[in-house]
Amino acid sequence: MFRKVSVFTSAVAFIAIAASISCSRKTDNEPPVATPSLTLSRDTVAIGSPVKLTYKFVVAPDARFNTDYWVFVHVLDPTGELLWTDDHLPTPSTTAWKPGQTVEYTRTVFVPNYPYIGEALVRLGLYDRATTNRLALNAPQVSRREYLVAKFQLQPQSENIFLIYKDGWHPAEVATDNAASEWQWTKKTATISFKNPKKDSTFYLEFDERTDLFNPPQQVTLRIGDQVIAKFAADTRERKMLTFPITAAQLGSGDMTELLIDVDRTFSPGSGDLRELGIRVFHAFIEPK
Repeated sequence: MFRKVSVFTSAVAFIAIAASISCSRKTDNEPPVATPSLTLSRDTVAIGSPVKLTYKFVVAPDARFNTDYWVFVHVLDPTGELLWTDDHLPTPSTTAWKPGQTVEYTRTVFVPNYPYIGEALVRLGLYDRATTNRLALNAPQVSRREYLVAKFQLQPQSENIFLIYKDGWHPAEVATDNAASEWQWTKKTATISFKNPKKDSTFYLEFDERTDLFNPPQQVTLRIGDQVIAKFAADTRERKMLTFPITAAQLGSGDMTELLIDVDRTFSPGSGDLRELGIRVFHAFIEPK
């Protein structure tokens, strides 16, 4: 059975569609505010490994920003399945961008443990978190103001040096609102064991700390045997990434190497939780040079 539609209803619908199309065209015709690009530190990246992402925005000569826009970053497989995101505030914020300026900054992120191997695509855009409004950019547009800026290959996690968390670690915990966010608290001294690459390497450590409980901040020492690799202050409540060079000589001649993370002071959470906690470690990684 067909439903009768009045001439008035049809006219209203036509006007609404026409207005929508006109508005869409107006939005699509807005001039781009910047030309974005993204460079990865390498073209092939193993699951679970760190990678440096260098973001670059060449600001249009007539662009002006009165809002601190966020950069949304979507990493997808070729079918469009979302693998992970790297949404962030650019450095400096967009309200500090000047017409014609080139803004460039680097972020080091760990590739999440996602069950996918193969080509990955990176799309990005600029958006206002309060209104979700997106800005026009000068780049290949894939969908609604979402632009393709890079491609790379994901490799198996087996390409990495496997770390064994030995003595001095509490069981792994996962954030209730983000299954991809996992960490382990150290005790006063925590040991990481790994196959010796026998070449100069870099140790990555992403951590945070209860800075509200310590004044001055805790002091952390990294050791291999009786050698002090580095010392630093655990002075951040936000997640922080530090890197430390380790020479082949410091790694020793054995097939396995043990690295100790030693904290000068610990705390207990209270309320029945009597654990001895040092620093909270999100990622640790050994990268041979």
